Amino acid sequence: MGSGTHKGDLKDKEHTGFTWEVRANDWGYYKQFKKKVCLCWYRDKYKTNVIRTAKYSVLSFLPLNLYEQFRRVSNLYFLFIIILQAMPEISTLPWLTLFAPLVCLLLIRAARDLMDDIGRHRSDKAINNRPCQILTGKRFSWKKWKDLCVGDVVRLSKDSIVPADLLLLASTEPSSLCYVETVDIDGETNLKFRQALPATHEELTSTKKMAAFQGTVFCEEPNSRMHQFVGILEWNSKKYPLDIGNLLLRGCRVRNTDTCYGLVIYAGTVLRGPCHGKEPLPVEQVCRQEVPLPQRGAPGHRPEEAGQDGSGVLAPAGHLSHCDGPPE
Repeated sequence: MGSGTHKGDLKDKEHTGFTWEVRANDWGYYKQFKKKVCLCWYRDKYKTNVIRTAKYSVLSFLPLNLYEQFRRVSNLYFLFIIILQAMPEISTLPWLTLFAPLVCLLLIRAARDLMDDIGRHRSDKAINNRPCQILTGKRFSWKKWKDLCVGDVVRLSKDSIVPADLLLLASTEPSSLCYVETVDIDGETNLKFRQALPATHEELTSTKKMAAFQGTVFCEEPNSRMHQFVGILEWNSKKYPLDIGNLLLRGCRVRNTDTCYGLVIYAGTVLRGPCHGKEPLPVEQVCRQEVPLPQRGAPGHRPEEAGQDGSGVLAPAGHLSHCDGPPE
């Protein structure tokens, strides 16, 4: 979406200001990039695909939970009163009569926070250990979601959940279309379609060619705009513009497509969408957003509403054309 206004401006990447670079099948390239957090503290710019939603660890639970509880003005007030009651000169009640209720309240809230965080740890473990097929060497092998890194090539089958934000490279559908369900992301139940670039669709027709793929993607930094994406693919001395129609977002489910292949663009907590950006948006707000559409006849226009097939899938006009499928 919005590709008609951007594609003309992407002829030269030096003028786009893109700071996110992804090289396919180059696993050692990303370790050199560090991002300054504060002072002398640096961390990796390109994250692994590990998700951590839990707030506490074994060592940090007690100090962090106490800090969060005493951020409440009511708890600080009662603590101040207890300190005053511990002074015999001004004490009117035994300090234990106030200290015991405060301790009970802290314990109850700490127990509740602990149970919630245990649930988050279990959910994180289940998600991080989901299986997926990753290209290693010259073949696809089964690994876990947490083993994914930026630049990996992934193979997905029908009804699979997309493990990270992927650039669609090819699929077994005509013209390398891929139908996805985004109900877990934006609440919409209608299937949407994504389409690979014609260049990757025509060239990446086997696992051997996937392993030899050396394309480089230049795009924008991760953000919470799940309906917009701008980037370019440099491959074989040519440049191809990218938009949101080429991207599979993490959490969507592949439907009506036997097999598709994608290149990991964003991974882990560095993702696009309402749940992963720096400023998350609630699902209700995302669903109400007005997304600008390209004008009919524009270079990036894709007639998603051109027609529907028998299953209620929004189908493009190119769906009727026949092209060779990608590798098995």
